[in-house]
Amino acid sequence: MIGLRAGLSIWIATQPVDFRRGMDSLAMLVSEAFGADPFDGGLYVFRSKRRDRVKILTWDGSGLVLYYKRIEGQFTWPPIKEGVMSLSHAQLSVLLDGSDWKRVPMRVVDQPMRAG
Repeated sequence: MIGLRAGLSIWIATQPVDFRRGMDSLAMLVSEAFGADPFDGGLYVFRSKRRDRVKILTWDGSGLVLYYKRIEGQFTWPPIKEGVMSLSHAQLSVLLDGSDWKRVPMRVVDQPMRAG
């Protein structure tokens, strides 16, 4: 089970990756392709060429964790292009269920002003 907490960043690589890659290789890819720190606690989502598998890399505070899922059929992925994109908690949940995550809008809410 992936713990989704408030403020958690979720990033998805839009290009397929070689699924022979392990944790260390994916962590290096997070640093190079995402320009991010793989140990920041965010979720980094990777797709396979066949669109039927997903890997998620995260740091849980004590070590790297690699989630892997294969479904019967195919996941609905964003178009293949250079770069990465962010997902909301709801979009990630729908994606991992095998449904069309694009039907769940990304809700952007302004941070509330501090009382003062």
